[in-house]
Amino acid sequence: MFELKHIKEPVLLFNHDQKVTDPRDGLTLFGPFNKNKINNFSIGIIGTDKGIIRMKKWIARFLKPMQPLKKDYAKPFYPGFETIFGVTINLNSTIEIKVDENKLNEYYRYSDAHVRVANMVNLYVDALVEYKTDDDRPPVNLWFVVIPDLVYQHGRIKSKGFGEAIKIGIKNKYDRVNPGLFDEIDPEYAKLKECYLYDNHFHNQLKLKLLKHEVLTQIIRESTVAYKEDEFLKKNREPKRDLSKMETDIAWNIATSTYYKIGGLPWKLGTIRKDVCYIGLVFKIDERQKSNKYACCAAQMFLDSGDGMVFKGAVGPWYNEETKEYHLTKDAALDLLSKAIQSFKKSNDQNIPKEVFIHGRTQFDNDEWDGFCEAVKDLEIALVGVTIKDEKVFKLYRDKNFPILRGSLFVKDDNNAFLWTKGFIPRLQQPLGMETPNPLTIRITRGKGNVKIETVCQDILALTKLNYNSCRFCDGLPVTLKFANVIGDVLTAGTLEGLKPALPFRYYI
Repeated sequence: MFELKHIKEPVLLFNHDQKVTDPRDGLTLFGPFNKNKINNFSIGIIGTDKGIIRMKKWIARFLKPMQPLKKDYAKPFYPGFETIFGVTINLNSTIEIKVDENKLNEYYRYSDAHVRVANMVNLYVDALVEYKTDDDRPPVNLWFVVIPDLVYQHGRIKSKGFGEAIKIGIKNKYDRVNPGLFDEIDPEYAKLKECYLYDNHFHNQLKLKLLKHEVLTQIIRESTVAYKEDEFLKKNREPKRDLSKMETDIAWNIATSTYYKIGGLPWKLGTIRKDVCYIGLVFKIDERQKSNKYACCAAQMFLDSGDGMVFKGAVGPWYNEETKEYHLTKDAALDLLSKAIQSFKKSNDQNIPKEVFIHGRTQFDNDEWDGFCEAVKDLEIALVGVTIKDEKVFKLYRDKNFPILRGSLFVKDDNNAFLWTKGFIPRLQQPLGMETPNPLTIRITRGKGNVKIETVCQDILALTKLNYNSCRFCDGLPVTLKFANVIGDVLTAGTLEGLKPALPFRYYI
């Protein structure tokens, strides 16, 4: 018999242990979960002269309340950064690093995309690394990396140079990646070859290069903070973005991300079970390998506290030609989960988790699962493998004006269910997304214990509310998979040499 159930919207935990469903309601009424726990922090701004001025102007506004242009449940009133989080940003003591705009204007014209993007990235990275390694300078907790819109426009894969081209680069693909006679003789030639070790994507390359130095950044386009400036909007060279209607939305997102990156915890899940951790597996093809069988694997572990760690897995031939899927070997799976458990113990006074849920896009093969089981051998840990996929065929329609409710659940059997993480949200009086919402296919494919499919779906719905990089009501995917492509793109954007074994999630977003 067809029976549609509904999971109550998961609540979030804020200051004074207050629980509400909307993060903006909770932050406005009660403040962040660990309010008054952050005392000393500093920020820095790196950008062009105009970029720094624009960012400082916007920060001065973003510290104060902002009213939306019209009443909109999805874009509510913004009380101000200081009011919400109980901390402030002293613009008089903000560290500033100026980027040479003339050099950027030259790099825009480089004909070779790899060389163009690498030079733009290094202009920022070299300055930030030099600042951090200089002991005489005060430490900076978070850098606002303010980029001109032309950097965004010409710093992406398939982007082209701007204006009259400057011919530069190495045409022969073999010479780009293989040792040559001129490598030691000509340092400039060797430096040119390094450009091809990285993807020509500004965001991913910058994040990867700064991961190795543990520098926290928030990348912001100038048009995101300068949308009210007439001079900016009239410029023909810069893309026009009228974001005035999104002002409070932008403020909420940047405020939450900033607080999280300086060490704060905006909220916790109010319904999550204690001593449970969730791991999302990421596989991303490494384009620099000669065979497409090679991919980079990483695991994202999220604790019941809400924080997350990313574990770098080795690049290997994980592709299975029979299943057309990527899977770890037994040893690689053992190593990955062992690292995750050790990290959990480190964050929880040497206690081990009671349950570990591994989320993936594909089923786990026998060797892979044997490795995971080996990691929890002789430990009292219930290990469960869950496959989460976007459902393309099955849909449900309501005989009403609005689509199906978010949180709707159709249980097929003990191990399979359809879960609607998108749909109509009563608090916002609108659905998440514009199209008819598709469910996620949830399947328990491996594991032991008495876990029920309803419990698994409740956890997944709750994990859609853990995106600290924005301040949305929820996402359509759980956080274990939401940033899978983002993290995978960062880890495969270049060489992983020198990368730390495990870093908090805040370094990647």
